[in-house]
Amino acid sequence: MAANSVRLTKRGRNVVRSTALLSLLVVIGAGFSAVGNASEKTIDATPASTGYVKVVVAPGETLWSLASMVAGNRSISSVEDAIVSANNLTGPDLTAGARLWVPTR
Repeated sequence: MAANSVRLTKRGRNVVRSTALLSLLVVIGAGFSAVGNASEKTIDATPASTGYVKVVVAPGETLWSLASMVAGNRSISSVEDAIVSANNLTGPDLTAGARLWVPTR
């Protein structure tokens, strides 16, 4: 055996395995969480004739980012105004988890 090699005891091997398994579970959980948040984006869809859908605000999302995602060829500020108006917002601040009506057209 070389002088600088490391030898793990049975307990040490169990700690390494447990740590690796825990790390894997955290990564998998984060992936499911991201997919879950993405699938909740368009919940409670209203009839297409209204032109609005209800979305859940993600952490860190702003009124500007939400409006820019759906603006298409419209101005982002006009879409922001439509969101503020449809949801009776008093300002541009959004809370994660809030459900907002967002125009689709």
